[in-house]
Amino acid sequence: MSKEAVFTMKLEAELRADFMAEVASEDRPASQVMRELMRGYIEQRRQAREYDEYLRSKIEAGRASMRAGRGRSNDDVEAVFAARRNQVATGQS
Repeated sequence: MSKEAVFTMKLEAELRADFMAEVASEDRPASQVMRELMRGYIEQRRQAREYDEYLRSKIEAGRASMRAGRGRSNDDVEAVFAARRNQVATGQS
């Protein structure tokens, strides 16, 4: 990847000094570490967007199922699982 862009940012002097000391202790260029951090952030955000979209699609599928009459109310589900919990607690099959 071509390295033709320059990125300038303002930060606290102490933060910069601590960062530079850490990268120096690893004998790594600060720019390399910053690129890794940026790539990691980009990947993290991409995954968050994908998960949000996945979650939205699951919610919409559930809503569509309810609109089509294929769903159960929360009270129905709670009643079924309360009965199952009771069976387990009393040792019934």
